[in-house]
Amino acid sequence: MLIHPTAVIEPGAQLGENVKVGPYSYIGNDVVIGDNTIIESHVVVKGPSTIGKGNHFYQFASIGEACQDKKYKDEPTQLIMGDNNIVRECATIHRGTIQDQGVTKIGSNNLFMAYTHIAHDAVIGNNVIFSNGASVAGHVHVGDWAILAGNTGVHQFCKIGAHAFIGMYSGVSKDVPPFVTTTGMPAKPAAVNTEGMKRRGFESDEIMAVRRAYKALYRKGLTLDEAVASLADDAKQFAAVQSMIDFLDTSERGIIR
Repeated sequence: MLIHPTAVIEPGAQLGENVKVGPYSYIGNDVVIGDNTIIESHVVVKGPSTIGKGNHFYQFASIGEACQDKKYKDEPTQLIMGDNNIVRECATIHRGTIQDQGVTKIGSNNLFMAYTHIAHDAVIGNNVIFSNGASVAGHVHVGDWAILAGNTGVHQFCKIGAHAFIGMYSGVSKDVPPFVTTTGMPAKPAAVNTEGMKRRGFESDEIMAVRRAYKALYRKGLTLDEAVASLADDAKQFAAVQSMIDFLDTSERGIIR
C-alpha cells in the first residue's frame, strides 16, 4: 500500500493490496476497499461501504456519504460498488435509506465524470457513462451500457433501460425503455441508439427489430397495449425486443411517450 502521511485512515477501514491513498484523503470506519484501487488527494470515503478492485477515485470525490433525504436519521445503510469504476473530480455517491433496500448499488466498469451525482438507493449497472454534471435522484435504476449526457437530471424512482442514451440537458421524469435515445426538457423519445448497438456487437437484423419496436411504441399512434401485442413475433426471435417488453411490464412510473 502507498498511503500518504497526510491521509487519515480510520482503524475500522480495510484496505486491500496495492491500494494508493493520496494527500489529505479520508477513509472512514466500516469501509472496505479492494486491491489496486487508487484514491487521489482530498477524497472522502465513508461507510458502511464496500468498494471492489481496481477503482480510481479522483480528487474531491465524496463516496459513501450519508444521503440528503430529510427522512434519513443516521441509520446504518450502505454503499456497494463493483470493480474498475472511474469516479472523476467532485462526484458524489450517497448511501441508501431504510425506505428502500438500505443500499446504493453500483456495478463495474462505469465512468462517472466530474460533478456527477448518484443519490441514495440508486442501482447502477455495468459499463454505464455519466457525463459531466449528470445526476440521478433517489431510487433511480440505470441499466447496463446506458449513457447519460451532460447535465442530465433523472427524477426519483425512474428507470433507464439498458443501452439507452439520455441526451444532453434531458429532464427525465418517466421511465426510458432500453435502446431509446431522448432529447429535451422534459425528455422525449428521439430515436433508437443504433450507433451504440453497433458498437456493442448487435447484428443488423436485431437492430432493425428494435427499430420496428420503437416505431410501434412511438410512431404508429398505437396504445401501449396495442404496441406490445404487435411485437410478439419479433420478441420470440430477438432478445433485445423481449427486453423492451419486459421493461414495459415492470415500469411503474410509465414510459416517456
